[in-house]
Amino acid sequence: MTKPFEQWTVLPHGKLVPIDENILTVVGDIHMPLMDLPRRMTVVRLADARLVVYSAIALDEDEMAALEAYGRPAFLVVPSDRHRLDAKTWKDRYPGIQVVAPEGARAKVEEVVPVDSVSPRFEDPNVQFVTVPGTRGREAALVVRMPKGTTLVLNDVVANIRDAAGFGGWLLHLAGFAGKEAQVPAVVKMAVIDDTQALRTQLLLWAGINTLNHILVSHGSPIEESPRQVLRELAESLT
Repeated sequence: MTKPFEQWTVLPHGKLVPIDENILTVVGDIHMPLMDLPRRMTVVRLADARLVVYSAIALDEDEMAALEAYGRPAFLVVPSDRHRLDAKTWKDRYPGIQVVAPEGARAKVEEVVPVDSVSPRFEDPNVQFVTVPGTRGREAALVVRMPKGTTLVLNDVVANIRDAAGFGGWLLHLAGFAGKEAQVPAVVKMAVIDDTQALRTQLLLWAGINTLNHILVSHGSPIEESPRQVLRELAESLT
């Protein structure tokens, strides 16, 4: 993995775009040996205009100004020990932000930045933090309910890279991050998942959310076409 940054380091990224009411997202790239890996940050605005920043990315000053105009960064969710790259620099920039990580990732995250909570209280009933069952407590998700529908924010447990090409794309396909459809990456199955039945049950529970209309993943495109059916198919792939 790339070593976590000590200074605010802006890598190539796009612009913040709205996904639903009170949800923004932005996609950037990490240059790694043999490939460029797309990564996503999601920002959820709570009822009192505080922001939950999930899988943080350092943005350029124009985009940071847009983010700060949107609300006050209050929670920094480090969704796994593999997503620590910008955690320290975000905490340095916003000293009052609360750092959140799932319990199973806490020790690794704290090698970079102190963790304030593994079970945050957002004080907004529409935004729920979930430690994903079956992942050794190492993956965190958000369930965000808005008037127009529900958005599920996932990290590495599901990937949906559709446009990978070249040798780097071949490697991403081999690892299970890229393909013709969303999938639970093979490397995540091997390194993170310890109870496929528990994860399968959770995916089916999320598939039962009648209002689900978006799934955002850290690596890949949003899942917006039949997201509940996609979750059912992912659950079936784990049997």
